[in-house]
Amino acid sequence: MNKKIKKIFEKKNKSKIVCLTAYSKNIAKILDNYCDIVLVGDSMANVLYGFKNTHQISLENIIQHTLSVKKGVKKSLLVVDMPKNSYVNFKTAEKNAKLVIKKTGCDAVKLESNNKNFNIIKKLVEKKIPVMGHIGYTPQFKKKFKLEGDTSDKANKLLKEAQLIQKAGAFSIVLECISPKASKLITSNLEIPTIGIGSSSFCDGQILVTDDMLGLSGFYPKFVKKYVNLNRIIEKAVKKYTREVKLNNFPTKKYFLNGSRSKS
Repeated sequence: MNKKIKKIFEKKNKSKIVCLTAYSKNIAKILDNYCDIVLVGDSMANVLYGFKNTHQISLENIIQHTLSVKKGVKKSLLVVDMPKNSYVNFKTAEKNAKLVIKKTGCDAVKLESNNKNFNIIKKLVEKKIPVMGHIGYTPQFKKKFKLEGDTSDKANKLLKEAQLIQKAGAFSIVLECISPKASKLITSNLEIPTIGIGSSSFCDGQILVTDDMLGLSGFYPKFVKKYVNLNRIIEKAVKKYTREVKLNNFPTKKYFLNGSRSKS
């Protein structure tokens, strides 16, 4: 267990874990000052590429964005989403996970659970590849965005799934859109930390898509708190720039490269 992962693991039942997503160096550099974990999420499919779901994002896309994010991350644990179909079996999962880690220098990968791929997680961990799990609403495997674990029976099934992921060797697990009762049940019965998204304050930590909480993505389910509306701020700046260009008020002498000469 590397030092960053050990630090996350030791926060269990002691202090809340702060996580956000990043797809570029500029955002990652800001997050690194405040977050315990920075995730290069396959949510970039929706946020950056405008796809209806996360299925179309490629391993190459993930790697390229992680290379950028890595330049801004010094302290945080850097976790990378394995995209859909990149871990359909152990051989494929090992090949792709090793490629991601080798090319990007990230600390760990995240795999969504389909309630069947526990052995893939186990074998990756045996190969010294740190894995974060993910249960509840798993966009790569489920079409309907809904609350999970809203009955005792469903909550117990999620607990069993989480325990199998823990047994496989995952160092933490994301709980997405899981009821408060189920989140509390799972968190209190696991030794590894739980990271919630739309899954109540009972989790050991929280994660949001950064573009959602900054008001950039246009996707705001009930569990997302919009801390600022950057869309409005950016539009105001662009509008001002447009007006100044049309009125020939920009650039002024202040922005001229006065006295500069070409070396050629």
